[in-house]
Amino acid sequence: MTVLVKICGINSASAADAAVRAGADLGGLVFHPKSPRNLSPDAGRALAERMRGRLRLAVLLADADDTAIAAALDAVQPAYIQLHGQETPERASQIRARFGLPVIKAIAVAEAADFAQVPAYETVADMLLFDAKPADGAPCPGGHGAAFDWQLLRGRRFSRPWLLAGGLTPANVARAIAASGAPGVDVSSGVETAPGVKSAQRIADFVAAARNLAQVSP
Repeated sequence: MTVLVKICGINSASAADAAVRAGADLGGLVFHPKSPRNLSPDAGRALAERMRGRLRLAVLLADADDTAIAAALDAVQPAYIQLHGQETPERASQIRARFGLPVIKAIAVAEAADFAQVPAYETVADMLLFDAKPADGAPCPGGHGAAFDWQLLRGRRFSRPWLLAGGLTPANVARAIAASGAPGVDVSSGVETAPGVKSAQRIADFVAAARNLAQVSP
């Protein structure tokens, strides 16, 4: 099985080139004002054009209104809309219907009970992303480098493709995949040298580690 790899929070030409060169499958562009990876429409457009046709693009939004969503989509022309806020299943369905693009819905996880909400999202999202629940008062819903217990996912079956996120790094991603059974992974802060500063070497190392799973034990 080839693991799907998404590099999120791409905000520079060097990071975009590194994600493509490393062989990532998806690239995420963040449109969330509180994130250190936030992009203006012009910056997002330039990065999207740099990567277009070489990997699939996703725009990441959190509790955005339709105007903000439309502006991000106009700039990037992505393959996916990633909803990383408190969007309800009803809101996710509305966004998918209005904008006509597949939706990736992030679900925050801290304990097994958090999976109770999954069935409602499986009916409206095209892909799920399981991320660590942010600490109280955290400015952003994701990209904070925290992990949850990967074993919570082991043996679970979902009707949609899914990605594992939260606290992943080149050093632990293979172990995380082995422990969770994840068919795909998403990384942002784990390939940075400082908040919002991507490392080309860490991106390359992350993709290589995610794809080289031989002899890894859960």
